[in-house]
This record gives sequence, C-alpha cells and structure tokens, in this order.
Amino acid sequence: MSRRPQLPLEEMTLRQLRLVAQQYQISRYSRMTKIELIDSIQDAMRIAEAKQSFSRNPMEAKEQVESTKYRVGLGEPIVELDDVDADLGDLPGGYGESRIVLLPRDPQWGYAYWDISNEHKDHLRWQGGRQLVLRLYDVTDVYFDGFNAQNMNEYPCDEVAREWYIPIPISDRNYVIDIGYKTESGNFLVLARSASVEIPPVYPSDWVDDRFLTIPFDMDLRGKTFTSFVPPSKQRAAFEGVGFGGAATVVTGTHQSLLDYMAAQVAVGANPGSLFGSQQMVSGMGLVGAVPTSYSGIGLSGIGFMGASESFSVSAVPVRARSFWLVADAELIIYGATEPTASVTIAGKPIKLNPDGTFRFQYHFPDGFIGQPIVAVADDGEQSRSITMNFLRDTPVRNTNTKEEMVLETY
Repeated sequence: MSRRPQLPLEEMTLRQLRLVAQQYQISRYSRMTKIELIDSIQDAMRIAEAKQSFSRNPMEAKEQVESTKYRVGLGEPIVELDDVDADLGDLPGGYGESRIVLLPRDPQWGYAYWDISNEHKDHLRWQGGRQLVLRLYDVTDVYFDGFNAQNMNEYPCDEVAREWYIPIPISDRNYVIDIGYKTESGNFLVLARSASVEIPPVYPSDWVDDRFLTIPFDMDLRGKTFTSFVPPSKQRAAFEGVGFGGAATVVTGTHQSLLDYMAAQVAVGANPGSLFGSQQMVSGMGLVGAVPTSYSGIGLSGIGFMGASESFSVSAVPVRARSFWLVADAELIIYGATEPTASVTIAGKPIKLNPDGTFRFQYHFPDGFIGQPIVAVADDGEQSRSITMNFLRDTPVRNTNTKEEMVLETY
C-alpha cells in the first residue's frame, strides 16, 4: 500500500507519526501519545491490508476485519475532521482581564472562580492592599451599589488560588461576590465583582398548582402571552385588603372580565351577594358608574350593592379569615483545617477530613449551653492540638407553627 511508512513506527518522531495517522484517517490523532499513535496506526494498517486482500480471499479478509474491529482505539467510527488544532499550543494561564464569576453549587455552597492579572494585583498592593479576601454580599431585593447589601461575609483566600468554595449563609437569596485587598486601615480595594446570582432554596418548592392551556393547533403564537409563571411565594394576592373609604376591601381588574365572572357564577346558581363577599366593594377602573343598574340579578343601590338576599355598605368593617405560619430554628457550624493525615474529634465524635485537611461539622443547635471540645491528633499519635468552644442559645419568645398546623384566624 502506498501509505505504508518506510521507517519502522518505533523510530519515527511524533510529528511523523501524526502525518501517517492523518493518511490513515485516524480521528483525534493530535491528542494521542506516541504509544497510542503506534497502536492506532498498526490497527489501521491491518484493516487496510485486509480490505486489499478481500478480492483475492474474501473469507480470510472478513475474519481479519472481524478480529480487529473491536480492538481498543477502533471502537469509534472514523470521522473525517480538519485537525486545525493539531499544532496549537496550550491555553494561556490568563487573559489579562480581571473577572470573577459566582455559581450556585447547591443551596448551601457556592463556587467562585476568577482571573486577575498580576499587574492589577500589583497596582492595588501599591495602594496599600495587604490581604486578598472574598466578600459575599446578600443583595436580595436591592440594587447593589457596593454599600447597601443586606449582609456581608468575608473569607480570606490565597494569592495563588483561582477558585474557591463559598458557604452560603441563607438559601433562596441573591448574592454578589467581590475579590479584592484589605488594607491595614480596614479599607477594601475591589479587584473584580461578579453578577448577581440566585441561590436555590434548601426547602422543597411551594409551587404545587398545575396550569393547563388549550391552544388551537393553527394559532400563530408569535407575540402572545397566555399565562405568567410566578412562584407562589412571590405572587401578590389577587384580592388585596387595600381599603376603600377606610373600610372596604378593593378588588381591581377590568370591569368587563369581572362582569363576565359574575354572570357565569349567577348562571350556575351562586348567591349574587356572595360573589365578592358580604362586605366587599368592587373597585373603580371604570366599574363603578359603568355597571348597569341591573346585571344578572345584581343591582347597584346608593353606595352599596343590593343582591338577591344580601346587601352591604362600604362603611362596614370587613371581616377577614386567613391563616399564617412561621418556622425558625438554628444550626451550629464548626469548621477548620489540620494535617490531612490527622484524626479529628468534636465532642468525642470522629470527623471525616477532606483531602486537603479541611473539615466542616453542622448540627442542630437547641436552647441551652453547649461545650464543644475539638481535638486533632497526628497520625503517629505524638502530637495533638485542641480547642474548646462554648455556645449558649436562648429563645425568650416563640409564637410559631408549621404549615400543616395552620388554622383560619378571623381579623
């Protein structure tokens, strides 16, 4: 075969082997080592020889192809690609632009990575920067300007680090992270700031209602909105206690949609006076004064509606029944680091260390006084270090209940 190399494969350079591999259409040859290239070329040569001898002895060639097609390295189909990256060098260590990105790993941990140029670091160190730190800001419901965060946590980090795992104080919140230098006077010099990131909640979603739509097959959907999907925790109630004349509950909306709803309810036998409650008033947006004096048995009389069996006045004090709930508790987090081969116990309980020697212990923190002795012992047992931390929790007021314990309360 004309493509067969004249030199033994073992004596060829890596560049020569790549040229041979390209002739045999071996995929991803630019990423192979020399040994892998030799094995792949030898397999390709056997298949090529089998194809050439097929016309002379088809059965023998078929057996040879069947014996080699499942060899490691030839299990994938040959894809003809232009190996434009064959002679490209490695990616650079940085791109000279200071940038930091914050990503949520789970409800309790975030992951930050950054690329800061040495020139930018030198410039801030010249201005007095001493300690490189990460600052995590809680920016929920605020337009963050660098000073108006709901809360801030600070974590020192290494100069050579390019990434860091950040413990999240509270889930289901929005966070921004800064990387910069602290000065001896306590000032903070910012190197880079991330975009705002929403951390997912640690509790299950409160979205339990399903919405189904029937859309004609031939309808043009461009520019149309049929419903808005907003989590229940962020929805505003459809009926708000805004107050009308200092007393009534206001229901806002287009008057035609409300009239259609009222007519549909009366048609199925609903009590007209109970459509909006016996002490509620339908609000203005063109409804009062535009409502006919009689609509499906509902009349408008003076300052109140007259129903079939009920009437109400806007001066009446509304009576509302609703439920409410709250759960709150506390956890204690103890974290630290030691030699990766050491043994660590907290209050006598063995703690598993991470490969770099760090550890993190989290558990429920009830009321009362808790003492936590922490002991680290070297792997040979010759050295040890210890620290004892005392914690006191007091809950002077508790008026809570779970969602399952909710009851209707009248206001």
